[in-house]
Amino acid sequence: MDDLDLFGAFDDAKQTLTDVEQAALSNKSTTSTSVASTSSKRKPATTSTSDDQPPPPSKRIQVQVVQHVDASAKDEIVVATGTQQKNLISFSALPPNYERPAPHNRAPAKTYPFTLDPFQQTAVDFIEAGESVLVSAHTSAGKTAVAEYAIAKSLRDKQRVIYTSPIKALSNQKYRDLEQEFGDVGLMTGDITINPTATCLIMTTEILRSMLYRGSEVMREVAWVIYDEIHYMRDKERGVVWEESIILLPHKVRFVFLSATIPNSKEFAAWIAHIHHQPCHVVYTDYRPTPLQHYVFPAGGDGLHLVVDEKGKFRDDNFQKAMATLSAGTAADTSGAPSGSSKGGGGGKKSSSSSGGNNQKKKVGSDVFRIVKLVMERQYDPVIIFSFSKRECEAYALLLSKLDFNTDEEKHMVDQVFRNAIDSLSEDDKSLPQVDAILPLLRRGIGIHHGGLLPILKEVIEIMFGEGLLKCLFATETFSMGLNMPAKTVVFTNCRKFDGNDFRWITSGEYIQMSGRAGRRSLDARGIVIQMLSDKMEPQVAKGILYGQADPLFSTFHLGYNMLLNLLRVEDANPEYMIKQSFHQFQNEQAAPGLEDALARVQQDKSTLIIPDEPAVAAFYYLSKTLAKQHDDWRRIRNQPKYLVAFLNPGRLVKVHTPPSEDKAQAWDWGVIVNFESGLATNPNAAQASEASTTVHVLLLCAVNSADAVPPAPATKGTWTHPKSEMKVCPVPLALIDQLSSLRVYIPKDLRTAESRLAVAKSLAEVMRRFPQGVPLLDPVQDMNIDDPAFEKIVRQIADTTEAIAASPELSHSSSFALYVQKMECEAKERELERQIKDSQSLVLKDDLRRRKRVLRRLEFVNGDNVIQRKGRTACEVSTADELLVTELIFNGAFNDLNVKECVALLSCLINTEKVKEGQKPPTADTLEGPILNMRDTARRVAKTMQEANITIDVEEYATSFNTNMVDVLIAWCEGAKFSQICKMTDMFEGSIIRLIRRLEELLRQLTLAAHSIGNAELEKKFELGGKQIKRDIVFAASLYL
Repeated sequence: MDDLDLFGAFDDAKQTLTDVEQAALSNKSTTSTSVASTSSKRKPATTSTSDDQPPPPSKRIQVQVVQHVDASAKDEIVVATGTQQKNLISFSALPPNYERPAPHNRAPAKTYPFTLDPFQQTAVDFIEAGESVLVSAHTSAGKTAVAEYAIAKSLRDKQRVIYTSPIKALSNQKYRDLEQEFGDVGLMTGDITINPTATCLIMTTEILRSMLYRGSEVMREVAWVIYDEIHYMRDKERGVVWEESIILLPHKVRFVFLSATIPNSKEFAAWIAHIHHQPCHVVYTDYRPTPLQHYVFPAGGDGLHLVVDEKGKFRDDNFQKAMATLSAGTAADTSGAPSGSSKGGGGGKKSSSSSGGNNQKKKVGSDVFRIVKLVMERQYDPVIIFSFSKRECEAYALLLSKLDFNTDEEKHMVDQVFRNAIDSLSEDDKSLPQVDAILPLLRRGIGIHHGGLLPILKEVIEIMFGEGLLKCLFATETFSMGLNMPAKTVVFTNCRKFDGNDFRWITSGEYIQMSGRAGRRSLDARGIVIQMLSDKMEPQVAKGILYGQADPLFSTFHLGYNMLLNLLRVEDANPEYMIKQSFHQFQNEQAAPGLEDALARVQQDKSTLIIPDEPAVAAFYYLSKTLAKQHDDWRRIRNQPKYLVAFLNPGRLVKVHTPPSEDKAQAWDWGVIVNFESGLATNPNAAQASEASTTVHVLLLCAVNSADAVPPAPATKGTWTHPKSEMKVCPVPLALIDQLSSLRVYIPKDLRTAESRLAVAKSLAEVMRRFPQGVPLLDPVQDMNIDDPAFEKIVRQIADTTEAIAASPELSHSSSFALYVQKMECEAKERELERQIKDSQSLVLKDDLRRRKRVLRRLEFVNGDNVIQRKGRTACEVSTADELLVTELIFNGAFNDLNVKECVALLSCLINTEKVKEGQKPPTADTLEGPILNMRDTARRVAKTMQEANITIDVEEYATSFNTNMVDVLIAWCEGAKFSQICKMTDMFEGSIIRLIRRLEELLRQLTLAAHSIGNAELEKKFELGGKQIKRDIVFAASLYL
């Protein structure tokens, strides 16, 4: 084990600054495969007070042509490689026939009190030349300095600049920082508008998109748009907003994109050059001003293990020591083995020992306590401790409530900052349980940051952390996004997270984003990252997380009804244009040449396959495929719960189905049933109802290197006690049970120890020794009593096919058969590649567009000529909720007979995404039972219209997805209830309640405009009054940054 005191001077290679080189592109034919280039120097803008840094000799740039296939023409986007240094790479995507304007000699727009890093200087030079740039660098590398220069240039040149950020909290923080720096700064977030006539406007991307759709006069004056955190474009829900706004901006606008490191930045720059006919430069650096050391802390272990040093070297010996410690100390918690005495039989999800999970949480909490004490003792604070659960953040913080990291003077400062922050709140809001509970922790230097906190508390914690008043901060993943809050140490309480479907290891991109908070520039010689592990991790998994690339920037562009309607409303715009210009379409088209090359290789491989007596081999091949399908059909009937569940006894030998594979040695060997669980209490006679939800826990022989993978890989057959094999309890879907033996073996009551699992492995080995000709099986008819005509028919078919195959036994192992299998695989690849090439050369999403237009016509949002109607104009204003449903509710009179508070309460159902506990029926006001039923009926009608237009949607799931558990809460809030009172009416976090009410106020503002657009004064007044009624007290307390 290595200690943590590995801090020394870091002698980085001396940084040098290169001039920005230029390429004059000759006007060649579009079919040219090379482009002549010339190199000339351009004097860089002097942006540093230090001028004693000599530029290195210029190098001849490299130029490559990127073919961009278009339906109407072929564009050449030329990607020219510029600077190539250890810590700086730059290249430029240039449109066809681009000629760089002559350089000008002007005073720099901004000077800095420090020497810019090479990547900053290079980016500033491009901005000074009036050209777009993407700056791709790690967190805390100094990207903000580049954005500040673009703002300074706009102020100098008397041009407007827009600074967009992904979240309102970041917009508020940026407003405070930039207003102090430049003065002439405004803020527009929807909730708040400050100085809207300012030269520099800070806004969320949604506001920018809305201004573009409305044709705002402001956009005519904008010269620069800065996109902070552009990698948010890959967000599944909101990423499309980034693409929309980028596409809709005028060609004269220049861009500054700030991003974490993205591997495909060249592709993104080429897209910008293509759609806006302007150069876009990429300045990339993987340099960290403060190098990182990565440690592993195994659960229940004796300390920290250095696994990656400050030079980036992986310490394999230390990693193995950590894993050995984990194996010895936590075998009982990492095997995944439920108790062997657990009973099968549809008992739900609780077949595993619940006390084991609680013990594991206690151990993790104890380890967190030890790590924080270690960090504080060695003065490696401040520390950010990331957890993927809000409740865990709070629980871990409370574990430290007896520790005190602040001096009396710091406690006094905390009290003062806290008092000033909540001074504007009412007396009742000041005494909220969350407010009372957080202050004692803050006074001790311990903070909590997650989405469930009151926004004002989140901001005061951010401010205190930034001022050094908090030494230890427990935070969820969102704290790493955007906010500039570095620390000396970062701790991960777990490297697994639940992504909505399954628990998985965090990706390298997620790890880079969060670990990047470690190490404060100019303050720390090293940043420290500690991974707490309670699950064994293989070295390749660890290296994938530690050394893997950041997540690439893939388009999440998708069509929405609000987008379509706004495009149909705007003159000279149409949905086809938006799709054609999207990054999604660009990436699709860029893939075409690679797909064509792959297709040529596959066709070449297929042409080399010479198969003797091919007709006979082909007939035998199709018989084999037929037999495999018949076995699948046989297994599908045999595995119906009404037949199989009665035989899923603990100890029974079972074989798991392995998909066809060339390596038969890697198929699953016999395993032993431990228990089974069913998520649904279904009728045992229901054939299909519970098959998918029934899981059988089987003790299987796994390859030791994959025992913790999901799913694990089978070990080589017969290696029951081999060091490279490990018995592990694996969840197996009922459909994958292949064979059941009539034999059962004894299994210990507790399978959580390696010794007990090894004993079962020895029993299996003994069974295999006693039955060398094969383990006796249960007979489906005689033993399992399957009486089904369809099953009898399949049994006869299997017998006939088996007899036909037996007529040519020599073919099954012949080289001709193996060659024919290869040929079929080649043909399958060929068909798939041809399909992908066809798709890449056509308009993406065209079928989805056609279906959605059909929905809009049938619901009368547009007419037969796609001209927008009254319903469509209403839906154009709605982006916070389901625009189709809310518009239908307006036009069917759902709000006409409701008073203001009832309208507000009903609308809350449309934006409430909090999950309701299973079986819980939320209370609702009697007066709203009818309107809620009407809402669900309307939702069913809308969903059926989508279904009729061939859009895949579950009608009932859609109709019941609108959550009513906040209806009574909103009525009480409209009636003037205090926030403390409505908090007692729900188990939602306080921050989640505030977020919902704020979104509801935003929806009411949109509906006020919608009602005005169709001339419905009564509804307009009702929605406007509803917004005023809910906009009060702590829910809309002013941001501390403003």
